[in-house]
Amino acid sequence: MPIRYGFRQPRDGDGDDLDLDHVLRLISEEFLETGDLESAIERLLRDGFDAGDGSRVEGLEELMERLREKKRSLERDLDPEGELLKYHERLDAIEALEEAGVEELLHEAAASGDERRIEVTTDLAAERALQRELMGERLDERIQGYQSYEFVSTEAREAFEAMIEELRQDLVATYFEKTKATFSNADGTQWQELREMMDALSTMIEQDRRGEPLDPTFDDFMAKYGDQFPGATSLEDVVRMMAERAAAAEAMFNSLPAEQQQELRGLFDDMWNSLDMQFSMSRLVSNLRQATPDIDWQRAQRLRGQRGGSFSQAASTMERLGELRNLEGFLENGVPAQGLGEIDIDAVRRNLGDDAARHVETLKKAVRQLGERGFVDRSGGQTTLTAKGIRQIGQQALRDLFRQLKNSPALGSHQTPSVARGGDREETAKPWEPGQPFSLHLSQTLRRAVLRQGPGTPVRLEPDDFMVEEFEATKRSATVFAIDLSLSMAMRGNLVPAKKMVLALTQLIRSKYPRDFVAIVGFGEVAEELRFEDVPGLTIDYNYGTNLQHALALSRHLLRNERGDKQIVVVTDGEPTAHLNDYGEPFFSWPPVPETLHRTMAEVLRCTKANITVNTFALDIERSQFPFVEQIAKVNGGRTFYTSVDDLGAYVLDDFVQHRRAG
Repeated sequence: MPIRYGFRQPRDGDGDDLDLDHVLRLISEEFLETGDLESAIERLLRDGFDAGDGSRVEGLEELMERLREKKRSLERDLDPEGELLKYHERLDAIEALEEAGVEELLHEAAASGDERRIEVTTDLAAERALQRELMGERLDERIQGYQSYEFVSTEAREAFEAMIEELRQDLVATYFEKTKATFSNADGTQWQELREMMDALSTMIEQDRRGEPLDPTFDDFMAKYGDQFPGATSLEDVVRMMAERAAAAEAMFNSLPAEQQQELRGLFDDMWNSLDMQFSMSRLVSNLRQATPDIDWQRAQRLRGQRGGSFSQAASTMERLGELRNLEGFLENGVPAQGLGEIDIDAVRRNLGDDAARHVETLKKAVRQLGERGFVDRSGGQTTLTAKGIRQIGQQALRDLFRQLKNSPALGSHQTPSVARGGDREETAKPWEPGQPFSLHLSQTLRRAVLRQGPGTPVRLEPDDFMVEEFEATKRSATVFAIDLSLSMAMRGNLVPAKKMVLALTQLIRSKYPRDFVAIVGFGEVAEELRFEDVPGLTIDYNYGTNLQHALALSRHLLRNERGDKQIVVVTDGEPTAHLNDYGEPFFSWPPVPETLHRTMAEVLRCTKANITVNTFALDIERSQFPFVEQIAKVNGGRTFYTSVDDLGAYVLDDFVQHRRAG
């Protein structure tokens, strides 16, 4: 895995205000709609989300657009080809100074009247002119020529020496950005130190590759050269820092047209003080290439700037463009949740700013905490909701339904469930909460107080010690939710509210009435029993048919050994259009044939004889449209509710609570 130097560890408190319950709610909305948890998480990460407190967390698509704009901005910033042109122009100016100096020397010789002086000066001027003419046109050729050229003009010589010093400093900073200040006035000693550092690093890389002990050791190396590698804590860190900078320099070379690239490489070769320095640099770059196979050393990216800038600045731009390209790769990952884990937040902050870093950190935290809090499981190469995650979604749906009941008194007078009074008392208790009726469970209250304060008397009670009695009717209920999974349920937008209702009511029964029986049946062309865990990802049956007969038969079978009140809650948006024939095979017909209706009604009669109540919630159905659902109520004695999909959950909850309290 690539080493990332200078990586900022997440600060304590980063994203602590993340409302994970809100995040899970947003994911569940998409998951309930599509049945694909991975795509639901991806959608959240790509689109971002409103955090619930008025703020917004930007998604990967918005961050990607920021990144691309930053790339365009950097590409418009500098152009090393323009820097080459600038040095050509500076050499032209130096040549003009030299020519003016030669002309002045000729003028002085002529004014002296000394024939010998005139002859010598004329020969000198001709010799220097021939030297300049033979230097060539490329910048590296011209500079190499002037390095062996004896200037006539002192001003031209000083200007050339200043330019060479500037180029050498730029060379050092291009490959060793952190050493630029150290070599601001480089002399022979400093160049020798640079060579020793390169050789020492090459030796360590070669030894590490062969599995040999490091000599010098990493600590010795850092004691001498650590200022040039801030933040590095290992050889891998140093290698990564050097390699990314050297690769950026290579990318800067590669960004130029072939002719200018050759010219600049020749120039850089000439700037090293000696062949030994060139060898040390070539050795180091070769070792860095071998040590970092993940880096693209051949990358090229055209810089389209309209102004020059130092070659080291161009390399820095290339380094930032490389970082942005890596970030782009992570953001474009086919599985965003995995790509997020690899993103260097510090690189985001450097290139896109604090806001973008905060958004990415929040997205990473959301994905991480979904796993840490046990809501999502990513083992086995798949992303699934855990039992805890499904229960949490059920609790959310239940809270939503209670809130809807509270805000819609017309749905029923019982807005909240309460513990039924009467029947045999069960030995259960729960902590007291302010505002609750005070029915103290004495033995458990005293036990909590003794455990808190230890043995001895008197026993002093505090509010946190109070345990209040819970009473529950001994009468049990058994419920099967039969959900229509035909194609029309999805086409009309009825499936998601139905799934929410099942999740909410099943969660209520399991948590509030743990001794009750609850099961779930889905029916389309045929019916099948569903696990609670299957409900969030449930999709419609693409085979045609609404096989209510099979659903009732299966539900009756599931209730056969249950005690207490038995009921089947049917949620459908149409009349039966399918049944099982004598061979147990599904038969479909639209409009429904009499046999389908007869077989379905026969199953209703069997449920009635088994003392099973069938309550039907008819979604978006006019009373006169499908009278068959009312026939079920007349035969069975159950109830039929004509309701919109928006009120489905609240109606079912209200009916269930009233029925359960009445028990």
